Amino acid sequence: MSTFSAAEAVAVVPARGGSKGVPGKNIAMVGGVPLVARAVAAALAAGIVDVRVSTDDPAIAAAARAAGAGVITRPAELAGDTASSEAALLHALDVLVAEGVRPEVLVFLQATSPFIEPAPLARAVRRVLDDEADSVLSAFETYAFLWREDSSGAAGVNHDTGFRPRRQDREPHFQETGAFYALRTAGFREAGFRFFGRIAIEQVAADRAVEIDDAHELELARVLAPVFDPTPSALPVDAVVTDFDGVHTDDSALVREDGTESVLVSRSDGMGVERLRAAGIPLLILSKERNGVVAARAAKLRVPVLQAVDDKAAALTEWLAQQGVDPARCAYVGNDVNDLSAMALVGWPVAVADAHPAVQRAARVVLRRRGGHGAVRETAELVLASRTTEREQHDG
Repeated sequence: MSTFSAAEAVAVVPARGGSKGVPGKNIAMVGGVPLVARAVAAALAAGIVDVRVSTDDPAIAAAARAAGAGVITRPAELAGDTASSEAALLHALDVLVAEGVRPEVLVFLQATSPFIEPAPLARAVRRVLDDEADSVLSAFETYAFLWREDSSGAAGVNHDTGFRPRRQDREPHFQETGAFYALRTAGFREAGFRFFGRIAIEQVAADRAVEIDDAHELELARVLAPVFDPTPSALPVDAVVTDFDGVHTDDSALVREDGTESVLVSRSDGMGVERLRAAGIPLLILSKERNGVVAARAAKLRVPVLQAVDDKAAALTEWLAQQGVDPARCAYVGNDVNDLSAMALVGWPVAVADAHPAVQRAARVVLRRRGGHGAVRETAELVLASRTTEREQHDG
C-alpha cells in the first residue's frame, strides 16, 4: 500500500471528551485498544503519514500520542454537545495551515467506528487525489426494505408496498457508516460541510460497520473484536506481569487433609520464563491469594511475586514506576475479572484461552493455550518474537 505525504492527505479524528451516552467513549477499550487509538492505527495503516486528533481532553490526547498521532487542542467553544464535526475539522485545518501544512485531501475519521479497514480508506483518498470525486464517504450495500411511520400509519420509503420483488431483481441502496470521509480540502473549506461537489461512495463490509453510540453497541464491538482483529504475531513489550491462579495453573488445586494445597504447573511455562529472564525482560507475578505454593513456584522460577494484592491496578502502577517501564510497553496476562483493572492499565492486556468472557473482551491478545497448559510459554514466545523483529529492523 502506498503512502500519502502531508501535502497529499492529512487525517483528522475529532474526539471530544464530553460524551454523555457513554462516558469516556473515545478512550473506551475495544480489543484492548482505546477507540481513538484504533482510528489512528487505521489511518496510519492506510498510508496516511500525518494523523491528528482534535480533542479537549487530556486522556484522549495522551492515548492519541501513544498511538502515533499529533494532537490539536480543541477550544472549549468547539467541544460542547452542539458543536459540529465540521467546526472541529475547519479549526484543525487552520492549525495545520499555521504549521505550514496544506493537504490536498482532508480525511475525516470517526473514533466511534472501531473496525475501519485500511484498504478502502486508502482507496477513498486516492479517488480524490486522482480527481474522480470531491467527497468520498464509506457505505455498505443494503437491500433492506425501509419504512417510515407517522400518525396516518406506516409507508414504504424505498419500495412499493404492493409489490415485493426478489432481492436479485432490486437495485441496492447504500447505508452511510460514518467511519470515514475523504474530502478535497479546498472544496470542504468553501462548502463548510462534508458533502459537496462530486460525491462518491467507497464500499465497505457491512459486518464491520459498527458505530458506537451507546453502551450496547460498545459491548457488541468488544465481542466482535477477536473476530476482526488480526492475531498479533509478536508482543512489543518491555515487561511481563502475570496473575498466578488460572495463568500459571489451570485454576484448580488439590487440598490435602491438613489444608495444604498443591497445583499443577507446566514445565513449558517454566522454560518460557527462563527465556524471558535471559533476554533481560522484567517479570512479576501479581496474585490476589497468599499461598505458600505461589511463593514456592515464584522462587523456583526466580521471578518476584506480590501476594495478597486486592488492588492489582495500584500495585502494578507502583511496580512499573519502580522498573521505569512505560505501561504502554507492558503485557499483563490474566484470566478472571479481578484482573480487569490491571489489564486496563497496560498497552498489551492478554487473556489465556479459557479466561472469563469479560477478560477475553478486554484483551488485546487472546492466547491459544489455556492457563497451566503453556499460556505463559506462548506469551514468552510472542515477546521474544518481537525482540527479534525489532533487532532485525534496527540492523536493516
